[in-house]
Amino acid sequence: MISKDDISALFRRRWQAELHLRSLKTIMQMDHLRCKRPHRVRNELRAHMLAYNLIRQVICDAAMSGKLQPWQVSFKGTMSTLVELLPTLNVISNVDELCEVLFQSCRRQVVGNRPDRYEPRVLKRRAKGYKLMQKPRRDYKPSEA
Repeated sequence: MISKDDISALFRRRWQAELHLRSLKTIMQMDHLRCKRPHRVRNELRAHMLAYNLIRQVICDAAMSGKLQPWQVSFKGTMSTLVELLPTLNVISNVDELCEVLFQSCRRQVVGNRPDRYEPRVLKRRAKGYKLMQKPRRDYKPSEA
Protein backbone atom coordinates (compact mmCIF):
# COMPACT_ATOMS: atom_id res chain seq x y z
CA MET A 1 0.00 0.00 0.00
CA ILE A 2 1.24 3.47 -0.88
CA SER A 3 1.30 6.01 1.94
CA LYS A 4 0.11 9.61 1.75
CA ASP A 5 3.69 10.80 2.15
CA ASP A 6 4.82 8.74 -0.85
CA ILE A 7 2.03 10.17 -2.98
CA SER A 8 2.90 13.70 -1.84
CA ALA A 9 6.55 13.11 -2.72
CA LEU A 10 5.56 11.88 -6.19
CA PHE A 11 3.42 14.96 -6.78
CA ARG A 12 6.29 17.21 -5.70
CA ARG A 13 8.60 15.49 -8.18
CA ARG A 14 5.95 15.85 -10.87
CA TRP A 15 5.74 19.56 -10.08
CA GLN A 16 9.51 19.86 -10.51
CA ALA A 17 9.23 18.10 -13.88
CA GLU A 18 6.53 20.56 -14.96
CA LEU A 19 8.72 23.47 -13.91
CA HIS A 20 11.57 22.08 -16.01
CA LEU A 21 9.26 21.74 -19.01
CA ARG A 22 8.08 25.31 -18.46
CA SER A 23 11.70 26.43 -18.46
CA LEU A 24 12.23 24.67 -21.73
CA LYS A 25 9.08 25.97 -23.40
CA THR A 26 8.44 29.42 -22.00
CA ILE A 27 11.74 30.85 -20.81
CA MET A 28 13.62 29.57 -23.86
CA GLN A 29 10.74 30.68 -26.12
CA MET A 30 10.15 27.19 -27.41
CA ASP A 31 6.37 27.29 -26.98
CA HIS A 32 6.10 28.56 -30.55
CA LEU A 33 8.49 27.00 -33.07
CA ARG A 34 9.39 29.25 -35.99
CA CYS A 35 10.33 26.65 -38.59
CA LYS A 36 7.81 24.98 -40.88
CA ARG A 37 9.69 22.18 -42.63
CA PRO A 38 10.17 18.93 -40.69
CA HIS A 39 13.98 18.85 -40.95
CA ARG A 40 14.19 22.48 -39.81
CA VAL A 41 11.84 21.80 -36.89
CA ARG A 42 14.07 18.88 -35.85
CA ASN A 43 17.12 21.16 -36.03
CA GLU A 44 15.34 23.83 -33.99
CA LEU A 45 14.36 21.24 -31.35
CA ARG A 46 17.93 19.93 -31.22
CA ALA A 47 19.33 23.44 -30.82
CA HIS A 48 16.90 24.14 -27.98
CA MET A 49 17.76 20.85 -26.26
CA LEU A 50 21.48 21.53 -26.63
CA ALA A 51 21.12 25.00 -25.11
CA TYR A 52 18.87 23.65 -22.34
CA ASN A 53 21.33 20.90 -21.45
CA LEU A 54 24.26 23.35 -21.44
CA ILE A 55 22.37 25.69 -19.11
CA ARG A 56 21.45 22.76 -16.85
CA GLN A 57 25.13 21.71 -16.77
CA VAL A 58 26.14 25.21 -15.68
CA ILE A 59 23.42 25.07 -13.00
CA CYS A 60 24.70 21.70 -11.73
CA ASP A 61 28.31 22.88 -11.66
CA ALA A 62 27.38 26.13 -9.90
CA ALA A 63 25.22 24.30 -7.37
CA MET A 64 27.81 21.66 -6.55
CA SER A 65 30.58 24.24 -6.11
CA GLY A 66 28.35 26.18 -3.70
CA LYS A 67 26.85 23.30 -1.72
CA LEU A 68 23.37 23.86 -3.18
CA GLN A 69 20.97 21.48 -4.87
CA PRO A 70 20.61 22.06 -8.65
CA TRP A 71 16.89 22.75 -8.31
CA GLN A 72 17.70 25.68 -5.99
CA VAL A 73 19.51 27.64 -8.74
CA SER A 74 17.30 29.76 -11.01
CA PHE A 75 17.12 28.60 -14.63
CA LYS A 76 16.13 32.01 -15.95
CA GLY A 77 18.77 33.71 -13.82
CA THR A 78 21.46 31.37 -15.12
CA MET A 79 20.36 31.95 -18.70
CA SER A 80 20.45 35.74 -18.18
CA THR A 81 23.89 35.49 -16.58
CA LEU A 82 25.22 33.49 -19.54
CA VAL A 83 23.85 36.07 -21.98
CA GLU A 84 25.44 38.89 -19.95
CA LEU A 85 28.82 37.15 -19.84
CA LEU A 86 28.98 36.34 -23.56
CA PRO A 87 30.66 39.65 -24.51
CA THR A 88 33.39 39.09 -21.89
CA LEU A 89 34.48 35.74 -23.32
CA ASN A 90 37.20 37.35 -25.42
CA VAL A 91 38.36 39.61 -22.54
CA ILE A 92 38.84 37.02 -19.80
CA SER A 93 41.75 34.78 -20.73
CA ASN A 94 41.59 32.56 -17.65
CA VAL A 95 38.84 29.95 -18.07
CA ASP A 96 38.84 29.10 -14.35
CA GLU A 97 38.29 32.76 -13.50
CA LEU A 98 35.41 32.98 -15.98
CA CYS A 99 33.80 29.83 -14.57
CA GLU A 100 34.12 31.10 -11.01
CA VAL A 101 32.51 34.44 -11.94
CA LEU A 102 29.73 32.57 -13.74
CA PHE A 103 29.11 30.14 -10.87
CA GLN A 104 29.10 32.89 -8.23
CA SER A 105 26.62 34.87 -10.27
CA CYS A 106 24.36 31.84 -10.71
CA ARG A 107 24.51 30.90 -7.03
CA ARG A 108 23.26 34.36 -6.06
CA GLN A 109 19.98 33.67 -7.86
CA VAL A 110 18.42 31.04 -5.65
CA VAL A 111 14.86 29.79 -6.07
CA GLY A 112 12.92 29.42 -2.84
CA ASN A 113 11.60 26.10 -1.59
CA ARG A 114 7.86 26.18 -2.24
CA PRO A 115 6.40 22.72 -1.64
CA ASP A 116 2.72 22.02 -2.23
CA ARG A 117 2.38 25.12 -4.35
CA TYR A 118 -0.81 25.45 -6.35
CA GLU A 119 -0.77 27.05 -9.79
CA PRO A 120 -3.86 27.16 -12.01
CA ARG A 121 -3.45 25.87 -15.54
CA VAL A 122 -4.03 28.88 -17.76
CA LEU A 123 -2.39 30.17 -20.90
CA LYS A 124 -0.56 33.46 -20.66
CA ARG A 125 -0.25 33.98 -24.40
CA ARG A 126 -3.29 35.92 -25.60
CA ALA A 127 -4.98 35.03 -28.83
CA LYS A 128 -4.57 37.58 -31.59
CA GLY A 129 -7.61 39.56 -32.68
CA TYR A 130 -7.21 38.52 -36.30
CA LYS A 131 -8.74 35.71 -38.29
CA LEU A 132 -6.55 32.82 -39.42
CA MET A 133 -5.20 32.95 -42.95
CA GLN A 134 -6.88 30.02 -44.66
CA LYS A 135 -6.34 30.89 -48.31
CA PRO A 136 -3.48 32.45 -50.30
CA ARG A 137 -2.57 36.05 -49.44
CA ARG A 138 -3.39 37.25 -52.96
CA ASP A 139 -7.04 36.24 -52.41
CA TYR A 140 -7.28 38.66 -49.49
CA LYS A 141 -6.01 41.69 -51.40
CA PRO A 142 -8.58 43.88 -53.16
CA SER A 143 -8.57 43.35 -56.90
CA GLU A 144 -7.23 46.19 -59.03
CA ALA A 145 -9.81 46.80 -61.75
